[in-house]
Amino acid sequence: MAILAVNAGSSSLKFSLHPLLGGQVQPSVLSGCIEGLEPGGQPEMAWAFAGQRQRQAVAGPGETPFLQALACLRVLLAGLEGAPQIAAVAHRVVHGGEDFCASVLVTDAVLERLARLNSLAPLHQPHNLAGIRSFRQAFPALPQVACFDTAFHAGLPEVASAFALPAALTEQGVRRYGFHGLSYHYLMDTLRERTPRAQGRVLMAHLGNGASLCAARGGRSVATTMGFSALDGLMMGTRSGTLDAGVLLYLMEQGWDHDRIQKLLYKQSGLLGVSGISADMRRLRADGSAAAQRAIDQFTYRVLRESGAMVASMGGLDVLAFSGGIGENDAVLRAEVCERLGWMGVRMDAERNVRAQGDDAAQAIHVQGSAVEVWVIPTDEGRVAAREAARLLHPRDDAAPAEAVLADSD
Repeated sequence: MAILAVNAGSSSLKFSLHPLLGGQVQPSVLSGCIEGLEPGGQPEMAWAFAGQRQRQAVAGPGETPFLQALACLRVLLAGLEGAPQIAAVAHRVVHGGEDFCASVLVTDAVLERLARLNSLAPLHQPHNLAGIRSFRQAFPALPQVACFDTAFHAGLPEVASAFALPAALTEQGVRRYGFHGLSYHYLMDTLRERTPRAQGRVLMAHLGNGASLCAARGGRSVATTMGFSALDGLMMGTRSGTLDAGVLLYLMEQGWDHDRIQKLLYKQSGLLGVSGISADMRRLRADGSAAAQRAIDQFTYRVLRESGAMVASMGGLDVLAFSGGIGENDAVLRAEVCERLGWMGVRMDAERNVRAQGDDAAQAIHVQGSAVEVWVIPTDEGRVAAREAARLLHPRDDAAPAEAVLADSD
């Protein structure tokens, strides 16, 4: 048996299949992504299985691109010789709000409550939920599990989660939730396996198109840069990050409406907005123009500034971990951040840093004797979601019903 982990976005569907061995979730045996699902796009599926990589166009006349993709995925899963059977589907959901502090089996009532949070994560939440609905329709007998990015931060101390607003608003749920929780969960588990310092003061940097920092002490989140929505904190690919609320009041005075402001903050700012070139750090590195460098410098500065705040909240630093598309692959950014955090005792090994380029395994890049350990850890949100689904469904204690469910779905 296995858990299928999926992450449905606005234009893509990421998936991975994780076998269950002795009740424990294993690394994926199948992973892939279907891209081009936006209206008018040309859907294409790429996947890796048994050491082989394949790519194919997704076709399905008369269907929406997402349903085309789902039909193609079903055919793929059915045709892979030796692939384990699916016991459940685990979905990444960005926002759980106050109602959901842990993974949950999906019901109609759960979907209705989660849909109320769409405005807090408009780039993610509606698409996450659309994916769940489609999978429920395609696999009606399989349990569907929602796994939340906010759950890792559910235990934030009140002083870290509360905004300086009237208590009535706080009681309505206007507070800091934090995101990238599945990634941070994976990073903490990985660090625990590799270093005793993981139980100390850990700063985790998930740097990609979406970017945030998390301060953890004793393996628990104590502070994070993202807040009520996925806009706060670091500068990102197209999102502004922390912004003086007075700017929004000014724009409203200039006649900007909700939709225009939302588009600015979520889709026209960040690396793209500052550079005017691209939201992709790789393209900006290759561009070499002053505008591209300005965006890179601002991104790096924001990582440094927010790192100081996170470390202050913990009273020091024992471990620094980089992850996400930029964190795993941009050695230049890691070198600049580590050099400028040298006053904290960070000592990076330049050669190790260059070699750490998003491989499958966690890699230490600090020099021997560094007061702070530095790691590069390719994240695996799908595996964490699969673990959550397995824990929720207790497959070791309930293997027969899981097999019966699968048989019914056939």
